[in-house]
Amino acid sequence: MFDLACFNTNQVYAWQPDFDRNNLSRWTKRGLLIRLRQGFFSFSEYIGKPDYAFYFANRIYRPSYISLHTALSFYGIIPEAVVQITSVSPLKTAFFANAFAEYSYQTIKPELMFGYDLKPLADGRMMQMASQEKAIIDLLYLYPAYNSLQEMENLRLDESFLHEDLHKERMQDYTLRFKNTALEQRVKKLFVTYGL
Repeated sequence: MFDLACFNTNQVYAWQPDFDRNNLSRWTKRGLLIRLRQGFFSFSEYIGKPDYAFYFANRIYRPSYISLHTALSFYGIIPEAVVQITSVSPLKTAFFANAFAEYSYQTIKPELMFGYDLKPLADGRMMQMASQEKAIIDLLYLYPAYNSLQEMENLRLDESFLHEDLHKERMQDYTLRFKNTALEQRVKKLFVTYGL
């Protein structure tokens, strides 16, 4: 299981059907394993290794992809460092905390699970993360308080990214796929605020 970095109890029983579950509790108490959430574990050797907190975000709650403030910070679009790793999922809203990070999952409809890519991490592993445009749209969709020019300014989005690298057409296309008039208005306000 070590090479997987993250495993769940179903994988353990598939490997060894008569496995004693109490071993997991004992090994966690001894610090050999780290409990990521109910039924999901990693190994203490992975603490401090770069990117594993991101990698586990996709693994412990599926399907999901990293988005919102975490993706925007990852791309350098917002100045703040983020404490929680924020993701979206068609599953119910959830929160997990473990030795690697705090994980927050916001709910979106299954048909809105698009606009994310596989990003390479350390050791050749991959994580699912929203594109820059989808991270912004997910944020405006899930946080309707961003609905005024002042609130848009308060986001402090990186203006050089917005003017040089943002795919405006892709963003408009993604917005229309949400079929949400309030979101369309918020995206227009964002464009006005930053002169796009």
